[in-house]
Amino acid sequence: MFNYDILLQQILNGLVLGSVYALIALGYTMVYGILQLINFAHGEVLMVGAMVGLTAINALSGFGLPGPLLLVIAVLVAIPVCVVLAMAMERLAYRPLRNAPRLSPLITAIGLSITLQTVAMIIWKPNPIVFPDLLPTDPIPVFGAVLAPKQLLILVVSAIMMSGLLVLVNRTKLGRAMRATAENSRIAQLMGVNSNRVISATFAIGAALAAVAGILVAMNYNIAQFYMGFLPGLKAFTAAVLGGIGNLAGAVLGGLLLGLIESLGAGYIGQLTGGFLGSHYQDIFAFAVLIIVLVFRPSGIMGERVADRA
Repeated sequence: MFNYDILLQQILNGLVLGSVYALIALGYTMVYGILQLINFAHGEVLMVGAMVGLTAINALSGFGLPGPLLLVIAVLVAIPVCVVLAMAMERLAYRPLRNAPRLSPLITAIGLSITLQTVAMIIWKPNPIVFPDLLPTDPIPVFGAVLAPKQLLILVVSAIMMSGLLVLVNRTKLGRAMRATAENSRIAQLMGVNSNRVISATFAIGAALAAVAGILVAMNYNIAQFYMGFLPGLKAFTAAVLGGIGNLAGAVLGGLLLGLIESLGAGYIGQLTGGFLGSHYQDIFAFAVLIIVLVFRPSGIMGERVADRA
């Protein structure tokens, strides 16, 4: 007999997961929209945000501060660190290669990813670090399903930050400059737009989103480690491709869809395969989606087809 409570629970879990993917995917899609660059080191920015935030929490844990306040402090500490890191990456690694063949910055991004993982392993050691429960753990009932307070926080924070980014890009002077640079950076410069400053701001905004996402991921799973950004980064890239990389609304849609696909797949794959595959195979869904999208619609759900531009 079909259980609707289980279905609702999987949908809620998928929305929580997808919200995090969407936050990370926005960083990918903003950079790609302006530079046509896939920043594969973006997942490591997420990891640095989580590790720096956890370090701040552990340093302040002996002062008797309430958990929510510690969480806010962790975010306020992690964001500037990640912003400085991302801007340094753009200035030192990507800007010199701006006119180089596309393969060069891609290889550089992979090298940066490995370098940041290694540095993080040296600083915070290879063993996973427990992220403490800073919020109440009593579940919140939702029509037969349950939602933990930290999951509700993930949904609320993600919605606020994604909405704020869409307003910034569509309604502010910086957003107009970003859209102009993405359309044609040379013409934007002739119109008085400082493209280098706009690109640095794009990396900074993406890094701030990644810092928050890193703390949310660590809080959700109660663990942080030097390798934690790699897989979410790949899945967020898949979400960006699914929605249409370069399209902000597409990144949000792709992240939510990917989270739902992964959660529902993990919940029902055992039944569909007669127990042959379990929920721990959930990662295959993200990459299966990536393959299918690249084969049948490389531009993504909301992406513009190249033929349409002619």
